[in-house]
Amino acid sequence: MRKCKYCDFLSFDMHTCTKASEENIDKYFRALWSEIRANADNRNIATIFFGGGTPSMVEAHYIEETLQTIYECFTVNENAEITIECNPGTLTKEKLDAYKKCGINRISIGLQSANDHDLEVIGRIHTYEQFLESYKLVKNAGFDNVNIDVMSALPNQTVSSYLDSLNKIIALNPAHISAYSLILEEDTPLYDLVNDNKVALPNEDDEREMYYKTKELLKLNGYNQYEISNYAKDGKHCKHNCLYWQRGEYFGFGIGAASYINGVRYKNISSFDAYINNSHNPAAIKTEQITITREDSMSEFMYLGLRFTDGIDSSEFNREFGIELENIYGNEIKKLISSELLIKTETGYKLTEYGVDVSNYALSFFV
Repeated sequence: MRKCKYCDFLSFDMHTCTKASEENIDKYFRALWSEIRANADNRNIATIFFGGGTPSMVEAHYIEETLQTIYECFTVNENAEITIECNPGTLTKEKLDAYKKCGINRISIGLQSANDHDLEVIGRIHTYEQFLESYKLVKNAGFDNVNIDVMSALPNQTVSSYLDSLNKIIALNPAHISAYSLILEEDTPLYDLVNDNKVALPNEDDEREMYYKTKELLKLNGYNQYEISNYAKDGKHCKHNCLYWQRGEYFGFGIGAASYINGVRYKNISSFDAYINNSHNPAAIKTEQITITREDSMSEFMYLGLRFTDGIDSSEFNREFGIELENIYGNEIKKLISSELLIKTETGYKLTEYGVDVSNYALSFFV
């Protein structure tokens, strides 16, 4: 395994020695289970998401025991959405059968592109053929709620080559498609390659056309855009992501994980050894604790809620904060409407098509 060239997420080298790697994986999961037990709570759990890297890399029994620990420590809803992120080439029939048996009901596969050259440039470790093999295994195992990730605006990618990838994904008929534009992060190998002019990103017009064509093609094929970068067949939107965008509470377990509980945001430590030694003590592994103020909550209501294509509900803002939305953000709303980035709806406001196109700018008014 290796880290993708565009990724700036927390990651670790578990050593090249197989025994050392197995020992560290085992240590990590035992610490993870300890952290979960230390945070046992009687609240209901509506979604569970195994993500942040490649959880499908490890043996299935680690995932099974993690879920079992969660069930022992929390009240998991009978119809909870339980997702695991998987990379092509890491799946087997045995793993998928184990996932199905222990209650996982949603698979998210990180394809990114159906073009092998694209995959090589961004540092993916699989080929399109390996993805197809993995997808076939997933479908044969009986999973009908499957997401596929695809990325646009990749180095040297053309509108034509991107649409070829998208059409190949549509032909597979997954329940959900996450279509993201590449975000070039500093301190990543891909950032250096672009900065050194070794690879070139598509121009702004081509990137915009990729986005518009994505919406057009997916709509024609029965995918509803419910969020800036997410499209789903009827009833197959990602409940976990919606919970986050709707500012719901969540526990995050593991190294570098984030939580939002009782109006406070937490983040776990990033040190492997420190986490292993202290995971049983929640206070010892939290590096950040930020109390969310009323003003913070208002801000998040706006910039997270406007990610949804349906926009925000003004009456919901009034109910939660006891004040009219326009009394707080009247000036910002007027500016965005005059710039044709925002429109008024029957219930509130939503971004225009152009506003979605420049959403980072539009949403910055509320940050």
